[in-house]
Amino acid sequence: MSSAGGTLFMVATPIGNLEDITLRALRILREADAIYAEDTRVTAKLLARYDIKKPLFSYREAASRNTVDKMIADITNLLQKSEQVAYVSDAGTPGLSDPGQYLVEKTVAAGFPVVPIPGPSGLATLMSVSGLSVGRVLFVGFLPKKKGHQTALAKLRAVLLDETADGLIFYESPERIIKLLQELVEWKLPLQVCLGRELTKMYEEITRGSLESVLAELRKKPRVKGEITVMITK
Repeated sequence: MSSAGGTLFMVATPIGNLEDITLRALRILREADAIYAEDTRVTAKLLARYDIKKPLFSYREAASRNTVDKMIADITNLLQKSEQVAYVSDAGTPGLSDPGQYLVEKTVAAGFPVVPIPGPSGLATLMSVSGLSVGRVLFVGFLPKKKGHQTALAKLRAVLLDETADGLIFYESPERIIKLLQELVEWKLPLQVCLGRELTKMYEEITRGSLESVLAELRKKPRVKGEITVMITK
């Protein structure tokens, strides 16, 4: 373990409405020596909104593993110099279905403290207004797009059937949401759904009902837009 050094702060940022950032998150971003972001273009807008001027760097897991490891080495070098580093994802709480997980793993392994700065989360936001039972809910995040997709769906169906969990929560893109709901219909289970689209934004839309009725509502749209969070329960 390092006897001295900096701290990595995992800072939650708004999932849409920029007013949802916490006072503590703003303080940490202002005090940080460097900010690493999943998408610097998105984060630059947030920083400009609150007049925060700090060195801003990219940390994207979509890059090659060698490139990602180089980014982490750069962050580690800053921590070794006792500098404070903030990491933010595109939106919401980092480390959930984004590159932050690997960054935390490597930072902890290097012996540096990682501090959570809690705040907005699409997961908690939808659960709070779903009106559905939230006893034991399994957070799925994004399903595999191709390899392993059907296997993952089969395992999740089994989770509901054997009552390991009472419900599931997915993140999904607008391009794939109708396909996902169609696949869930094929489970032939009496599922209730709460679907949140563009949560906290101007065109926020929350749809509740049976799986079939929610799917029918989406099919009426000429085009589905915005990031989507879906909660289903039996």
